[in-house]
Amino acid sequence: MTEQSLREDQVSSNPIEQFAHWYEEAQQAHLPEPDAMTLATATRDGRPSARMVLLKGFDQRGFVFYTNYESGKGRVLEENPRAALILFWAELHRQIRIEGTVVQVSDGESDAYFRSRPKGSRIAALASNQSAVLENRERLDARVARLTEQYGPGDGVGDDDVPRPTYWGGYRVIPEIIEFWQGRRDRLHDRILYTGQNDGTWSLTRLFP
Repeated sequence: MTEQSLREDQVSSNPIEQFAHWYEEAQQAHLPEPDAMTLATATRDGRPSARMVLLKGFDQRGFVFYTNYESGKGRVLEENPRAALILFWAELHRQIRIEGTVVQVSDGESDAYFRSRPKGSRIAALASNQSAVLENRERLDARVARLTEQYGPGDGVGDDDVPRPTYWGGYRVIPEIIEFWQGRRDRLHDRILYTGQNDGTWSLTRLFP
């Protein structure tokens, strides 16, 4: 177990800055998937679901991931635009928990990110009716083959020859609370909770492990 600690006098007063610090350390540690995070949602009547997504950006506005708006998570977020995120870095004995409201990012942001993806990933976004029933793998492979013939093979990162489908784009989780968890010996972990205030500032409290 790590000997690292997490004290109030060590952390930033702004949780996004604190997140950036920990995220940089996770990247420097060469973890296999430092961007992987659990996205938890619930339907209007409270039925929960969770899945893994990739963090694709963050700033003072919140945390961004991309998906098909017509997927299962997209449909749930349409009726109940609230979510929780968890990033867990086992090698560092660290966890970050985020809760907040969810909005779609601008078309410009989605377009820019879509263009940055490899051509194969962009073709896949066009080919897949994410979360819908697929009769067999051959049907998907045939769609991909047709689109690859139409738009051409290759990486093509940065070009705009494959259009972003209107049903694909980004979501931003606007945080209301962010909790930083640092594992310590004997399960006497450190937990620091940031809670957003109406004036845009954050309160900081320590929680029992």
